Amino acid sequence: QVQVVESGGGLVQAGGSLRLSCEVSGSNYRSNAMGWYRQAPGKQRELVADITSGGSTNYADSVKGRFIISRDNAKNTVYLQMNNLNPEDTAVYYCKAVVNYYPYWGQGTQVTVSS
Repeated sequence: QVQVVESGGGLVQAGGSLRLSCEVSGSNYRSNAMGWYRQAPGKQRELVADITSGGSTNYADSVKGRFIISRDNAKNTVYLQMNNLNPEDTAVYYCKAVVNYYPYWGQGTQVTVSS
């Protein structure tokens, strides 16, 4: 049973930083693409950033230059370093991991940025 578990969310003031982590367990396969999505109240879930097993990255325009995605393949873990946060970044952040070409989602972690 593949499990995807996020951690690291919380409340931060505008201009602050947070680091999210997402660990994938329960599979003999290494994750292919891994990524972070977010969903704000009343809005659709959107891609924040993703990273391939080879390390190629892709970012939403709204977070370029502020967020950094990285992964540790040995730990099957993906990270999202979020800097210079603003209230528009407030959302539930979800981790997605593609394992053996099947997508798995975490339960989400709340990020709240106060002005």
